[in-house]
Amino acid sequence: VQLQASGGGVVQAGGSLRLSCAVSGSIYSINNMDWYRQAPGKQRELVAGIISDGSTNYADYVKGRFSISRDSAVNTAYLQMSRLKPEDTAVYYCHASLKERLRLPAKDYWGLGTLVTVSS
Repeated sequence: VQLQASGGGVVQAGGSLRLSCAVSGSIYSINNMDWYRQAPGKQRELVAGIISDGSTNYADYVKGRFSISRDSAVNTAYLQMSRLKPEDTAVYYCHASLKERLRLPAKDYWGLGTLVTVSS
C-alpha cells in the first residue's frame, strides 16, 4: 500500500491550493483519510479528516477555509485550501487507516508529504 500526496507549492497569502492523496495497492476498505501538517520546529498536527460515511472534522484554525473530500471510486482524498495564510506554511502529510483484507485489522499508512509555502 502506498499513499502519494501531491499539489503542494508556493502561493501568495489569500490564494488557494488543492492537495490530492491517492492510495494504491491491495485495499479492502478505507476507514478514514486525514491530512496532517508539520511546520518547522513544530509538532505534526491534524488539519482535517474524513471517514467512510463522509463525515468530516477540521482543526479550528482551518474551519471555513479548508475543505476535505474523498472519491472512493479512485481511493483519493482531497484538501481544498482557500484564503491561505503564511502560518499555513508546512509539509502536509496524508494519512489513511485501512484494511488490506477483510479479516486483517486496520493499519495506519502515511504519505511522504507535500510542501505548502504561503508567502506574505
